[in-house]
Amino acid sequence: MAQGRASARTAKIRLRPIESSPSLKERIYATLKQAITSPNLYANDAELRLDERELSDRLRISRTPIREALARLEQEGLVRIVPRKGVFIARKSKAEILEMITVWAALESMAARLATARASDAEIGALRTLFSTLKGDEARAHIDEYSDQNIKFHQSILGMSKCALIGEIAGGLFIHMRAIRHRTISEDDRVSRSVVDHLHIIEALEARDADLAERLVREHTLNLHAHVERTWIEAEASAA
Repeated sequence: MAQGRASARTAKIRLRPIESSPSLKERIYATLKQAITSPNLYANDAELRLDERELSDRLRISRTPIREALARLEQEGLVRIVPRKGVFIARKSKAEILEMITVWAALESMAARLATARASDAEIGALRTLFSTLKGDEARAHIDEYSDQNIKFHQSILGMSKCALIGEIAGGLFIHMRAIRHRTISEDDRVSRSVVDHLHIIEALEARDADLAERLVREHTLNLHAHVERTWIEAEASAA
């Protein structure tokens, strides 16, 4: 499995030094948020504990603005500050993940239905172009690249719905859904099934078949739900 081969380098959040400026607080907040919401959030070896001293050293700034940024991230539910233990990146429980996938299935399947009437031929054609370079064995050999394309595929369907509220609600789930899809795409050869599913969905959209597009997108996401329910254990989902 790809996750089993992940190195400490990929599991560690990536940070670059921040230079002082009038917008320093906002930049610290944005930098930390981007780092902790990476696609590796649900990797088995993901580093969940954040050390203020280490963050200060790596960003080359004092610890006070880092504490302020972490407090803001805690309010958003992205980190947990545990007295006398430290700060931890907040991962959802398995039950919460399954609920999120269910909601995503409803949102994206409706988006697909709307897309059959609202998306242009060029927009739908762009989905086929997205997967024209990676198929079958090649997709498995370039799993990280395919994972990125997979995320773009699902984002594109939401966008083609032309429904701002669907996009807004889905945006609240995106951080976790992206990380869940990033991890699961390499499990149980899901990449092969993903390629086939995507092509069938594209064909339904091209045919402007609303019922079929809605059903295929819903089934595709509910297959992810079944996989997580069957293979993930609680300790893998929730924060350590």
